[in-house]
Order: sequence, then C-alpha cells, then structure tokens
Amino acid sequence: MIALALRQPRPRTGLALLLTGLALALVACGGDGDDDPGAGAASQQSRNAFPVTIEHKFGTMRVASPPKRVVTVGYNEQDFVLALGVKPVGLREWFGDQPKATWSWARDELGAADPEVLPTAELNFEQIAALRPDLIVGVYSGMTKADYSKLSKIAPTLAQTEEYADLAMPWQEQFMLTGRALGREDRARQIVGEIEDRFAKARREHPEFEQVVAPFAYYEENGKFGAYASTDPHIRFLSSLGFGKSAEIDELAGDQVFTVLSNERLRLLDRDVLVMLKAPETAASRTELLKNPLYRRLDAVRERRDVYPDVETVAALSYSSPLSLPQAIDAMVPQLAEAVARDSKQDAPEG
Repeated sequence: MIALALRQPRPRTGLALLLTGLALALVACGGDGDDDPGAGAASQQSRNAFPVTIEHKFGTMRVASPPKRVVTVGYNEQDFVLALGVKPVGLREWFGDQPKATWSWARDELGAADPEVLPTAELNFEQIAALRPDLIVGVYSGMTKADYSKLSKIAPTLAQTEEYADLAMPWQEQFMLTGRALGREDRARQIVGEIEDRFAKARREHPEFEQVVAPFAYYEENGKFGAYASTDPHIRFLSSLGFGKSAEIDELAGDQVFTVLSNERLRLLDRDVLVMLKAPETAASRTELLKNPLYRRLDAVRERRDVYPDVETVAALSYSSPLSLPQAIDAMVPQLAEAVARDSKQDAPEG
C-alpha cells in the first residue's frame, strides 16, 4: 500500500547549512541547466506564461521563468511532467523496480535521459538539493508541512491543493496544476480531454457498466484484506467507466483512501463484480486467494465475477497518469465486460 511509504524523514546533521549554501550557489550560477536532459523541451515553452503563482496546501509558490531542472518527489509524477515534454533531473522510486523508476508506458517520453532516482520511503533532502532544481513537484507525495518547509528552501515546491485529503487529488486536477507550474496548462488541458474522450467511448460501448458496483480490493501476505475508497485512483478509474461506488466502504475509510477489512466485513466485497490486487501494488493470485475459506465463499468469487489485473495493469491503475491510463483502459475494459456479463447471467430469469 502507498501508505506504507509515507514515513517521516529522519533529521539530518547540517541540513540547514547545506540548503543555505546550495541556495546561494543557485543564485550565483543562475541555474543555466546546460547539463539538464529536459532543458531543450523547457526552452520551447513560451515565456509568456511566466511568472506563475499557484496557491496550494502549504501556501503560495512562485515560478519566475520556465523551469529547466525539475525534480519530482511524488510517487507518480514523473509521468505527469514527461507527458508535457519535460524530462526530470530527479524522480522518486515507488514500486516495481523498473529501469530509472519508469514503467513501460513512459519510457519513450523519458528517452535517453538519465534522471537520479530518489528513494521511496523518505525524502533525502541533501540528494534533492544537490540536483540544483528550479522546481520541485510533489502533488502526489503526501508531503508534510515540515517536508514542504525544507523543500521550499531548495526551490519553488508544488504541493497539492487543500480541498483534498493527502493522495486523493484527481489525476485531472493534478495534471492541470502541474501544467500551470510548467507553463504548459493548455497542453495539459488538451491531453485531459483526449483521455476523458477514451473513457466516454468505453462508457458508450459498455452501457452495462452503469452503476454496477465493483469494489477494488487488495490482500497482503499476512492474510489481511482491504478496499479502496472512492477518492482513490483505482475507484476513480472504475467510476470514469460508469461503475457505481460502495457507500459502506467509503464510510469505513473516512478521510483515508483505503480501509482495512476485518473478516466480519469481508462481505462488503461481495457485490456485482470484484477487482483484486496484492499489496504492495502487484498482481493478485486467484489460486492463492482461494485457499482462504472466507474469500472462497463470496458469491462474486464462486460465480467468477472476480477480476485479477496483471502486474503491468495494476501499476498503470496505481499511477493513474496521463501516460498510464490509456493502457489501463485497454487492458481493463475487456476483463470488466466479461465479469459484468457473468453477473448478468446470474440475474437472468430462468426459462
């Protein structure tokens, strides 16, 4: 689960001195970006959009000119800047142990760039500062106020807006916010429209998805189960295809994006269709799950109305980015259609 990655960074000796020194160095060198893989893309951006001022959860960020050295500290955010033609000089590892922490759908956009990979579990502020960024993007990072205070001393730092819980900002808004910070809001809006058109096409082709309730759940090695709330990208994906939401799971999750389910509440997964993955964000094994007698007894499982995305699709859903969502749509729609069809057969009157 993503929540497992959000541990507080440990205090580091001499951090304040390092940040002060690097800040002075940045002023002195002017951030020329000659060695930046993304400098070429950034230089094509019209300067008319700058300076940019953005209000966010922790205050106001101002970017004076098109960023040339971008560091992404959010879990999925390399995809968002790459989709806009900007190659980050640093990006954060999440899961999957992919080359340069970049999944297949984003590798063409990354090209030959060689960004530094930041650790998953906690932010390494010295490492980030050493990259000499002129913009830090952390909309999907779950950063704390203390994290922001340290990051904003290094460079202008973009955090999520305050109207959403941590890690619950819809991908469209995340993308538009990132587009504004990069001076590429118009391009972001165009891409959002293209992906929403793909969702609309899937809804037209599969009207049977309308209001079908399909919990998106996970299980862990210790045998515990959990389910995602409607504010999580997994459920937002299903909602974009027309599926309904589970009010009971949302109530249990409260202001979190997921909830752990006790054995007594496993029945909440027994709806029209069930989608399963294995935490942390990998493919679930139906064979393994069937060893659990409580899971095996669920009607959705007995009647094969359960769906198990492969590793690549699970990752595409978890990232829910402008680059991964088209792949997730192509992979998931046929599987969901098969499961809904089985549900329809169960509901059909005899004779």
